[in-house]
Amino acid sequence: MLRLKDGIIELYRKVATSIPPDVETAIVEAARNEDDGLTLNIIIDNIKSARALKRPVCQDTGVPIFWIKLPQGVSQREITPIIIEATREATIKVPLRANAVDPLTELNSGDNTGKGFPIIFYEEYDGASLVIDLMLKGAGCENASHTYKLPTDDSVIGLEAHRDFEGVRRCIIDSVLRIQGLSCPPYTLGVAVGASKEQVVLLAKRQLLRKLNDVNGIARLAELEGQVLRDINSLGVGPIGLGGKATALGVKIAVNHRHPASYFVEVSVSCWALRRGKLIWS
Repeated sequence: MLRLKDGIIELYRKVATSIPPDVETAIVEAARNEDDGLTLNIIIDNIKSARALKRPVCQDTGVPIFWIKLPQGVSQREITPIIIEATREATIKVPLRANAVDPLTELNSGDNTGKGFPIIFYEEYDGASLVIDLMLKGAGCENASHTYKLPTDDSVIGLEAHRDFEGVRRCIIDSVLRIQGLSCPPYTLGVAVGASKEQVVLLAKRQLLRKLNDVNGIARLAELEGQVLRDINSLGVGPIGLGGKATALGVKIAVNHRHPASYFVEVSVSCWALRRGKLIWS
C-alpha cells in the first residue's frame, strides 16, 4: 500500500494547489459577465500562479474531508492508517498549513492529524476500485454554513419559512444575506433537506462534490437550483462582497425522507476556492 500513500499525497497536492476545471471555468465566465471584472480577474491570476508554482491556492488549507468508496474485501482498518500517514507527509511536502488543534490543550498537532482529524467517511459499493474524494474545507466558509429547523419562528431569527420548497429557498437566501460577503464569494452552496441535523449536514456537504455544470436528475430540484442561483446573483453582494453580479457560482440541492414532525435544512457554504479532487485506485 506504499503506492497508495504516495497517491494520496499527490491528491492532497492537486487539491491544495489547483482549482477544479469546472470551478475555474465558472469563475472565468463570471468575470466576463461582470461590469467590472477586476476582482475576479485577480482571483483567476491567483489560480494560475498557484498551479504554476505548485503552491496552495489559499493560505488556509482547511480541514481535509475524505469520502471513500470501498470495494468488497477492502477494510477501512487498512485504509485509515495510510490516509493518516499520507496526511502527515503531505503537510510537509505540499505544504499544508497545520490546522489540527486539540480543544483540551489548545495545542496544534503540527501535522494535520488528531482525534477525528482528518475527517473520513466510508461506504461500501459494488465496484472493483477504491474511490477517494478529498475536499479541503476552509474554516471561513465552514463557519458561514447554517442549519435551519422549519418552520422558523420569525420573531427569533427574522425569517419566515415554512415546510416546503419555498421555505427551503428562503433559508438559502437568508444564509447568503447573513454572511454578507464574508467567506470569499462567489460561493458554491450545497443544500440538503432531511430528518435530522447530522444527516442534512453531511448530505449538504456532499453536494459540493458535484460538478458545477451538472444537472440535477430530479427535475423539481434542478428547477429550484436554477431559481435560487438567479435569486442569489440578483442580491448584488458580488465577488469578495465588493458588489457585482457573481455572488454564487452554483447551488446544489439534495433531499432525504424526513419525519412528519421535523424538517431540517442545511446550507453548506464553499468560498470561490472549492478545492476538491478524486483518486481512483485499482
